[in-house]
Amino acid sequence: MGFLSKAFGTMSEFRIHHHVNELLSVLDVRGGDGAEGYIDLLQKHRTPYITTTVSAHSAKVKLAEFSQTPEDFLRKYEELKSKNVRHLDPLVYLLSRLCEDSQTLQRLQQNAKDRSEAGAAAATTASVLSAATGVSKMSMQELDELRKKLGNVTAACNAPLSAEVTRKMLRDKHNKKNPAQLNPIFPSWVYERPALLGDFIAGPASAADPAVGTLALAAQEQLVLEDLLFVLVGVDGRDVAAQPVLGRQNRSFIVDATLDTSVKELVHRILPVASFYSTVTRFVEEKSSFEYGQVNHALTAAMRTLLKEYLILVTQLEHVHRRGLLSLQKLWFYLQPTMRTMDILAAIASSVDKGECMGGATLSLLHDRTFNFTGDPQAQEVCLYLTKAASVPYFEILEKWIYRGIIRDPYSASSTALGTFKDQTPEGQMNCVCVRAISEFMVEEHELQKEKIQEDYNDKYWDQRYTIVQHRIPSFLQKMADKILSTGKYLNVVRECGRDVTCPDAKEVVYTLKERAYVEQIEKAFNYASKVLLHFLLEEKELVARLRSIKHYFLMDKGDFFVHFMDLTEEELRKPVDDIAPPRLEALLELALRMSTANTDPFKDDLKIDLMPHDVITQLLRVLAIETKQEKSVANAEPADAALSGLEAFSFDYVVKWPLSLIISRKALTRYQMLFRHMFYCKHVERLLCNVWITNKHAKHHWSHSAKWFAAAFALRQRMLNFVQNIQYYMMFEVMEPTWHLMENNLKTASNIDDVLWHHTSFLDNCMKDCMLTNPELLRIFSKLMSVCVMFAGRMQRFTRALRPEHADVPPALEAAGKSPGAKQEPPEPASDVGFEASIVKFDNSFSLLLLDLLDKLSIFSSNNCEHSMISIIYRLDFNGFYTERLEKMAVERSQKAAAQ
Repeated sequence: MGFLSKAFGTMSEFRIHHHVNELLSVLDVRGGDGAEGYIDLLQKHRTPYITTTVSAHSAKVKLAEFSQTPEDFLRKYEELKSKNVRHLDPLVYLLSRLCEDSQTLQRLQQNAKDRSEAGAAAATTASVLSAATGVSKMSMQELDELRKKLGNVTAACNAPLSAEVTRKMLRDKHNKKNPAQLNPIFPSWVYERPALLGDFIAGPASAADPAVGTLALAAQEQLVLEDLLFVLVGVDGRDVAAQPVLGRQNRSFIVDATLDTSVKELVHRILPVASFYSTVTRFVEEKSSFEYGQVNHALTAAMRTLLKEYLILVTQLEHVHRRGLLSLQKLWFYLQPTMRTMDILAAIASSVDKGECMGGATLSLLHDRTFNFTGDPQAQEVCLYLTKAASVPYFEILEKWIYRGIIRDPYSASSTALGTFKDQTPEGQMNCVCVRAISEFMVEEHELQKEKIQEDYNDKYWDQRYTIVQHRIPSFLQKMADKILSTGKYLNVVRECGRDVTCPDAKEVVYTLKERAYVEQIEKAFNYASKVLLHFLLEEKELVARLRSIKHYFLMDKGDFFVHFMDLTEEELRKPVDDIAPPRLEALLELALRMSTANTDPFKDDLKIDLMPHDVITQLLRVLAIETKQEKSVANAEPADAALSGLEAFSFDYVVKWPLSLIISRKALTRYQMLFRHMFYCKHVERLLCNVWITNKHAKHHWSHSAKWFAAAFALRQRMLNFVQNIQYYMMFEVMEPTWHLMENNLKTASNIDDVLWHHTSFLDNCMKDCMLTNPELLRIFSKLMSVCVMFAGRMQRFTRALRPEHADVPPALEAAGKSPGAKQEPPEPASDVGFEASIVKFDNSFSLLLLDLLDKLSIFSSNNCEHSMISIIYRLDFNGFYTERLEKMAVERSQKAAAQ
């Protein structure tokens, strides 16, 4: 699997998942561990694949030797290579390793054999069915005609499209995507006057002249020289003429057959220069259209400069010819340096055409050509000149992005609108706005609203507002793509807050083979952008102070505030959620804030009341189901408890404004809310059990005749109180506080906003996981335990009221405190010792079974998932080994059951 890991090394987890599923589907693999098992294996063993010329060549040779038709394979490889197909070499390397692995190869061959047999069986069945229905067989003549028609259609489909058709397709594609910004079209006379293109013009044949072969050798040479000088600039000669070309084919020529052999040989050596010129000229004219982007425009402009030098050379040669000093040998000699340059230009033009390259793809192709010509200084100089020229518009967009956080891509639908270029004429401005085609820059902007971060749990503003488009990344910027994306995003956040930022170290980015030059510039811009945004959020927007404020309320950091708040709102929160008046709760919250130490919090006014439509378990299940197959079914499910009480629905909310909403998003606030609701309900259950203890103290002198049974009830109450208090202690002091201090220390050393996001998200994830909020099974058991405690407290209060004489002096608040949330008012129960004893035994059994189940599940979860922090819950709840024997017995039974299966 090692070579598979290398091939998948650069893929994201999502892409690996997609490709593994596709591979299993194609190979028709069923059963086993499924895709997840293979994905985990690939993720653990993935290593970056480093493409080198040697490894790619050796892999290609191995595959050619293994192939039954090596020539076809090599031809196809070169064709794909000329199209600049990305990841071709890693794929060839993977295939070569598959050929070396005999076991994998044998399985693939067996799989192919099985699939072919299945296909043959299906075909046989279909033929039998067709014969049964009386369908007549096709005659051989009809079969031949059908074969010819299919061949003609295939040939027509494989034929290269004309430049006009390609331009129209690109234009229609853009206009469909951006109907408000249409591409301009060149006037029709540009194409109706072929003489403007500079290439050969197909015209009627000239009148028949005497055969040139009948003339003397010197006369033949002079006539051919004159023809060659015409042909070199795209004009047919008398005895040397160009043949018509179809699509992007290379130009070929017809030479008079009567020419002397020696003259003809020299002519054939020189004609490739004219073919190169024709290829380059057609490329320059085609790619100058608006549809092909700025990079191709810059490339064609650089090629035009070289073509101008070439035409000057031909003009000088013509001048020498007019003076009678030029011969075919001299022409051949003078054209030697130019022939190499024109060959390089034609090869680049053909590769860009075949690969349909634009933007970053064109720059990648040019960079690879420049790098591959390391041993050829002349060729490398030409490619370096072209790459530098073509990269100028791309680097201009890049500079705007990394220095100011602005995407100004004239060929992007989201680029700046009308009148942004001050140095243009009104007509120029109009043209600039109209020039919209396919985006070229590696970073693409999406229309997302930052306000949704505060509303939508699954909003992906930070991840999807600006994204990297892989095929637009030049190969020489591949390693820096993530930093380029982050740099512009950081500056863009500050700009959207009304602050104009410009990197003080801004310098022109120029292409060079020494990548370290612009790598250093990008690094400086990245460091500046990180520092600016980090300082803006931490210092000016007081991010850490905001997080501390949230911790005070959502993580119950302010104990006196919660005592005041729960005393004030307990009666109101006992009502059904539909009967609660939110303005009353808001007023009580305001009163509790002013009466406690929370009054010193400068952000206390951002705290709000939120009555949720579901309990915490339902909320958790809905969050876990987001972007899964169960999302719709969970969302449409009927609420489990129609009579939801205020205590079960109560939560805090917090007002967060841009740009702090990047960190404290709705997703983060929802996690804070679930942690708060979890602990708030625990605090409520603790208060109920404490109130039972207080009530029992007031009435214990009436229970002397039932001391035995009440002792059992008091012991159970103490076990429940011990459980709830230990759970709270664990969550607050063993999970949240240490994790919070770790996050605060990490925030002090964070170097950019992504680090801050990661530390904050990790803090919330760890708290959710260690507080059992990411495991629905543990949470359900815990919820049942809490319900048993609440029912026990209510039962004890009712029984106490039944035993208490009318004149007993018990505070009314304690009597009300014993009522379970949302429960109906029940009459006092008769003081039956037998019934009381039975109910206490039932509560004891239920509580003990659920607690054992919880401890057992915690033990399994902590050992299987290496979550050792949860072991401390087991030690706290089983501090004296009371449950140890029962847990060991359950573990033995589970292992025996597993062995039997």
